[in-house]
Amino acid sequence: MSESLDHKRDFEDTGSAPSVVDASDLPRDSVRPPIDYSSPAAFTSSSWARWKSLWTRRFTLSLLAGQVVSLCITVTNVTTTELISRNWSLPTTQTWFLYCSLFLVYTPYTIYKYGLKGWGQMIYRDGWKYFILAASDVEGNFLVVKAYNYTDLLSCMLPRCLGNSCLPVLLLGVHAFEVSLDSGVGYPTRERADAFMIVGATLYGFTNATEEFFVRRSPLYEVVGQLGMWGTLINGIQAASLEACGYDHGLVEWCYEWVVFVGFLAAYTAAMFILYTVAPLLYRMASSPFYNISLLTSDFYGLLFGLFLFHYSPYWLYFPAFCVVVVGLIIYFWHATPEEQGKIEPQAPAYIRRMHLDDQV
Repeated sequence: MSESLDHKRDFEDTGSAPSVVDASDLPRDSVRPPIDYSSPAAFTSSSWARWKSLWTRRFTLSLLAGQVVSLCITVTNVTTTELISRNWSLPTTQTWFLYCSLFLVYTPYTIYKYGLKGWGQMIYRDGWKYFILAASDVEGNFLVVKAYNYTDLLSCMLPRCLGNSCLPVLLLGVHAFEVSLDSGVGYPTRERADAFMIVGATLYGFTNATEEFFVRRSPLYEVVGQLGMWGTLINGIQAASLEACGYDHGLVEWCYEWVVFVGFLAAYTAAMFILYTVAPLLYRMASSPFYNISLLTSDFYGLLFGLFLFHYSPYWLYFPAFCVVVVGLIIYFWHATPEEQGKIEPQAPAYIRRMHLDDQV
């Protein structure tokens, strides 16, 4: 759906898109039917009509896409935990492969659509915006992966999913105290991991909201390609500066297990690549808050992995909590439809469109 919008509106001069959509401008099937409180029968009938109105194609795809990114987050958590358990401690190097793959896939297609000159103009005029986005994303990934050096899988997953809320910071203090009592790892070590996760989650919240703003107004391949290009550069410089000594130190330990390391790195990179491709589509179909709520189910998926791989003994409330999160995703769109979250008008920058018009003339 969103990709077709890219093709149809790449060079369409329709002006800027408003961030708020008036319900009166939407088709009738894109607005929730009202609840009638005049009688119990009317209330039941109108509630059932609203329930049926929820299950549109767009909402169903949003729900499924949210669980795809949630599973991808779980895979990255599990593979990072496995790498750390094998003395891997190169968080910047680990994420470099992700940005490089995004750059190699999406940037050539951007050049194909814009032309080499147009692509250069886009970098010259708008590159600074994507540089800020990429820098925040790179450092968020660095801090989150680094936190796994100081704690375990389930301890890291809770704050990672809470990228756009202030309340979890208060909850995190209780969480850190509880997990420190249940593990041989000391409280100061847990405290450091929680601090990394809080800062990393804050950066994730900024990048999620900013990327949603970009992908609603620009083609997906432009945004993700620029994120990959700048991320590759920033990540490469940071890895060379901070982790160069780790390569020589780790080669002797890694050589006998290099196949295992390559497998986990490949799984991590593939999961992150899928996440970075699906997430912008989810921002368009729903919103970044819906994306963040969807990630809460990754705690449950991480629990399943932890039960079989790491033999965890979790608290029973994990299971009903998963159902509560799914209900929360439905409640999120109980009043407003996905179409009311904002218009989707992805198009190439105006100077690119003018350049193509001049070439045609």
